[in-house]
Amino acid sequence: MSVHAHPSNTDTAVDATVSPRPRLILTVLGLCGIVVALMQTLVVPIIPQLPSLLNASPADTSWAITATLLAAAVITPISGRLGDMFGKKRMILVSLGLVVLGSVICALSSSLIVLVIGRALQGASVGAIPLGIAILRDVLPPKKVGGAMAVMSATLGVGGAVGLPIAALIAQSADWHFLFVVSAALGCLCMLLVFFVIPESSVRKPGRFDFVGALGLAAALIALLLPITKGGTWGWTDPKTLGLLASSVVIFVAWGFWELRRSAPLVNLRIAARKQVLFTNLASIAIGFSMYGNSLSLPQLLMAPKDTGYGFGLSMVTTGLVLAPAGLVMMALSPVSARISDWKGPRITLLTGSLVIGLGYVAALFATSAVWQVALAGMVIGAGVGLTFSAMPALIMSSVPITESAAANGLNSLMRSIGTSSSAAVVSVVLAGATIMVHDRVYPTLDMFKATFVISIVAAAVAMIFAWLIPKRKAPHRESTTSRPQE
Repeated sequence: MSVHAHPSNTDTAVDATVSPRPRLILTVLGLCGIVVALMQTLVVPIIPQLPSLLNASPADTSWAITATLLAAAVITPISGRLGDMFGKKRMILVSLGLVVLGSVICALSSSLIVLVIGRALQGASVGAIPLGIAILRDVLPPKKVGGAMAVMSATLGVGGAVGLPIAALIAQSADWHFLFVVSAALGCLCMLLVFFVIPESSVRKPGRFDFVGALGLAAALIALLLPITKGGTWGWTDPKTLGLLASSVVIFVAWGFWELRRSAPLVNLRIAARKQVLFTNLASIAIGFSMYGNSLSLPQLLMAPKDTGYGFGLSMVTTGLVLAPAGLVMMALSPVSARISDWKGPRITLLTGSLVIGLGYVAALFATSAVWQVALAGMVIGAGVGLTFSAMPALIMSSVPITESAAANGLNSLMRSIGTSSSAAVVSVVLAGATIMVHDRVYPTLDMFKATFVISIVAAAVAMIFAWLIPKRKAPHRESTTSRPQE
C-alpha cells in the first residue's frame, strides 16, 4: 500500500502515486453527489399521479419512495466497507452504475413492482457521497481536504433542493418516464467523468468481507425502518409494526455481538464507540430529523390553497423554485464552514450549524404569512444544514484510521438516514393530527405545521447537546489516527 501522511496532518494521508487536481476532482465528485442525491426527490412531483398511472393504491405507490430510502440506508455502510477493501473509485463507479440501471428499469416500467425495483437500485447509489468524501481525504493535499469535504457534504442537500423544481418541470412538460431517461443520462455522464478524472486511492484495508455482518445489518435496518416509514399506514399499534420494531432490537443486539468477535467486521464498533465518533453519529440522527421536517412541511405549506387561511396555492414547480435557494445557500456556505472548522474546530461548526437550524425553525414558527418569509426560513435552515453537514465528516475523519474512512463515513450517512426516516414518520403523523376540508381535499391545520416546527427546534437542540458532548481537541487535525487494525 503506497500511502504517506503529510507531516503536519497525520489524519490525512495522500496517495503517493497521485498528482491531485483538486478543483477538477472536487467538481466531478460534487456533480456525482448532486446526481445521486437527486434520486431521493426525483419522483416527488409525480407521487399524486402514480396511483392512476400504475393502476395501484396510494399506499402501494408510496413504495416508490420507501424502497429508495430503505436501499440507501442498507447499502451505504456496506458500500463504504467495500470501498475500503477494493477501492473507493471502483465502488463509486458501481454506485453510479446502479443509478443508470435503476433509471433504465424505471424508464421502461409500466407496473408498480418494476418501478419499485428500479427505485431501490437508484437509492442504493447514495453511498457514492461518503465514498467521495473518503477519496478526497486520500488523494488531496491536506490543506485542501477540509474545504473539499464541506462542498462534497453539501451536495446531499443541494441535489434534493435543486432537483425538486427540475423534476417538477420535466414531469409537467413531458411523459413521466422521461424523468428516468434524464437520470440515466446524468449517471452515464458521471461514470465517464469519474473513470477519466478521479484517481484511484491506494489506501486499502484488505481482508474477508463480512457477509454475515452485512446480512445482519440489512435485516436489522429493514426491521427498524420499514415500520417507521409505513407505521402511519399500518397503524402504530398494529402487530406487524410492533413485531418488526421488536425484531430490529433483537437483530441489532445479535449483530453487535457478531461484529465485536470479528477481526475484520463490517462496522468496527470499537471505533464507533469512541466519544467523538459516537456523539457525532448521535448528533447526525438529530440533524437528519430536524432537516427533513423542513423538506416535508414547507412545501405543503406553500402548495396549500389560499382557502385554508394560511396557504399560498403555489404549483410544485413554483414551490421548488421558492425553496431551491436553501440548497444553494448550503453550497455557498461550504467554504465558510471549512474556515470555521479550521479556526475553532469542527465541533464548534456542528454546534453553530445546529443553532442556526433551530433559529430557522423559530423564524418559520413566527413568520410564515408571506412567501418570502417561508423562503427565508428555508434558507436559514439550509445554512444550518450546510454547516452541520460539513462538520460531521470532518469530525469522523479526524477520529478513525484512514483505512476505515469510507466505512466510517458510510455509517455516519446511515445515522442521518435513520434521522430523516424517523422525521418523515413523526411529521406525517403530526400533520394528520388535525385537518380541514377545502375543495373536497384534506389539509393539515396551521397549528399542526407549527407543531412540526417546534419538534424540529427540539431536534436541533438535541443535536447541540450531542455536539457539546463531543470531546474538545486543541488540534483536531493533528492527532494521529493512522494506526491499522490487525488483520
